[in-house]
Amino acid sequence: MIKPDIVVVGASAGGMEALKKLVAQLPSNFPAAIFIVWHIAPAYPSVLPQILDRVCPLPVAHAIDKEEIQPGRIYVAPPDHHLLVESGHIRVTKGPKENRFRPSIDVLFRSAARCYGNQVIGVVLTGMLDDGASGLYAVKEQGGKAIVQDPFDALHSSMPIQAMKTVEVDHCVPVAEMGALLVHMTNEAVKKEGEHLVSEQMDIEVKVAREDNAFESGIMKLGKLSPYTCPECHGMLLQMKEGNHIRFRCHTGHAYSLNSLLVEVTESIEASLWKTLRGIEESQMLMSHMAKHLCETNDSEMAERFLQKSEEANRRASLVRQALMSHETLSHEKVTNPEAYE
Repeated sequence: MIKPDIVVVGASAGGMEALKKLVAQLPSNFPAAIFIVWHIAPAYPSVLPQILDRVCPLPVAHAIDKEEIQPGRIYVAPPDHHLLVESGHIRVTKGPKENRFRPSIDVLFRSAARCYGNQVIGVVLTGMLDDGASGLYAVKEQGGKAIVQDPFDALHSSMPIQAMKTVEVDHCVPVAEMGALLVHMTNEAVKKEGEHLVSEQMDIEVKVAREDNAFESGIMKLGKLSPYTCPECHGMLLQMKEGNHIRFRCHTGHAYSLNSLLVEVTESIEASLWKTLRGIEESQMLMSHMAKHLCETNDSEMAERFLQKSEEANRRASLVRQALMSHETLSHEKVTNPEAYE
């Protein structure tokens, strides 16, 4: 018999306070290694380790590529890098983004599940959209345990709710109860497995995240071609299924849930409309300039034609501007609960 000794934690919006509350409850002799992914803008330095270190009796630091895993330590994903758990050591990589994020919670959870099976406890905290749902599915698939923050306790309930829709979680509790729960679970023996079976899909996805060539790793075997293109690189997206959970990947490795793809596509529509508006207004200004030049050369007939075309362009620009002002970025949460966004 063995005990779960790998705890993976994911948080997004509202995660700072939730993480502080969680780690402050842990005892100095906590027996497991803890790995944390918190979504943060890639351009800014992360001070999360320093902040957590002030309230936690365990040592906290940014993870370093290929460092050895030690129990009783907390490893935090550096900005703009995926954090992966491998057998006995850590990987910190610049693999393709998942669900628009690097670091990605799904990447961390999936890699831990692949190597440590039922020794893994996955924890999904507050956050928007659904990063972590697919990773928690992988944890459960490999025999690990799943904990989510009670949505009523979360500053943003979307990530816990989407995780619970994707997998049957073992515990749904407020953050204030998680420390004691983790202490109990990490001291509860689980059956030692032989060589636990890892699906080809999980194996390929972990390889992609650790910077292996996605195409050469066999990514095209993971699903059927969809009619959608990758918002990041514009490659064709493959549609994949995990239970009742649908996801997408392109041949270069970028990954999206249905929800994150909807957000990305509707955001890109706005960018396209601004580009279209700019192009129309530039053509309008150019035709007005040509009309003025033709007037100066006494070619009034051609000047009038260009003025007419300029006015037509102005009318088209007005229609595009109206479309822009009425356009909205959509997500599952925004469609199902529009009152919260008013």
